[in-house]
Amino acid sequence: MIEFHATTIVAVKRGENDICIGGDGQVTMGEKTIMKSKAKKVRKIYKNSVITGFAGSVSDAFALTEKFEKKLDEHSGNLKKAAVSLAQNWRSDKAMRNLEALMIAADKESMLLISGNGEVIEPDQNFIAIGSGGNYAYAAASALFNNTQMSAEEIVRESLRIAASICVYTNDNISVEKL
Repeated sequence: MIEFHATTIVAVKRGENDICIGGDGQVTMGEKTIMKSKAKKVRKIYKNSVITGFAGSVSDAFALTEKFEKKLDEHSGNLKKAAVSLAQNWRSDKAMRNLEALMIAADKESMLLISGNGEVIEPDQNFIAIGSGGNYAYAAASALFNNTQMSAEEIVRESLRIAASICVYTNDNISVEKL
């Protein structure tokens, strides 16, 4: 089976109204082949009030994003309730259990990491990163968040640039969504 490495995603919340998620554009097949350099892995959903970013299998992530948007509809846009409901289904549904992806979702109140293990995690800090270059981007976001006055978008963009300079599965074709 050919493994796809697909992404670095960073989310930052700075204050009440400065929330941003960004991702790089690279999708790599195996260890040597860049299949796509301008993939968009972040998007606004649910009446443009929630931002999501995904890492992992691209088709699985798209399927999860669609299911998550349905959960947001069911729960009238309540991010935490929708995330818990999605995680419960993801863990218990036979077909969904095989989906290989992670998702970050954020609205004006919360930022969450949602996984297929049934986890819904709200980070202690106002930033989080996932994916192949996630650890590099997280370290950069931590330094920038705690030692500068940069906006959420500036931190997201610079963290992704730093990750791209270190991680072979991350490029500098950055896409960003803000609330």
